[in-house]
Amino acid sequence: MTLNEKARQIKLLICDVDGVLTDGMIYIGNEGELFKAFNVKDGLGIKMLLANGIDVAILTSRSSAILQKRASELGITSVLQGQRDKVKGLAELLKDRHLKPEEIAYIGDDLPDYAVIQKVGLAACPSDAVEDIVALSHFKSRFAGGKGAVRELAEFILKSQDKWTHTIDTMFLHPDPDAKHRY
Repeated sequence: MTLNEKARQIKLLICDVDGVLTDGMIYIGNEGELFKAFNVKDGLGIKMLLANGIDVAILTSRSSAILQKRASELGITSVLQGQRDKVKGLAELLKDRHLKPEEIAYIGDDLPDYAVIQKVGLAACPSDAVEDIVALSHFKSRFAGGKGAVRELAEFILKSQDKWTHTIDTMFLHPDPDAKHRY
């Protein structure tokens, strides 16, 4: 099966966070507060998927209130945090949504993603993913984690499903004035 054929089947994109939606850096302030930077282009890519009926979920081994806030801003309703066994998280998402593995895309960057990335229809990674994850991936972004990798994957999925022109038209040329446009 070609990469485009794999992308045509996708109904859910699952994203890791650190090193995928962020650059993998965690900043800790003097009072112990955590800071993470999220890329607005990745956010727009997620919004475009959601607007086209392709769901997005988060599956991460860490837990953070910052992530919950960002996911809420983007409209991501499934945020599985503290998932040391990501395969169990994947099984939960498959069961809840009545999906098959080939209908899932997963983007990860490091060894905690190793088991789960092998169980989906479209495995993806940022350009700076570790070698073992790159070797398992069908799609390797030209961009590093936190620098547009998720956006590139979102565009690829939408174009493969012939939804790109519709996305441009309905979101940017003739947008709904009542739509929420927070990326």
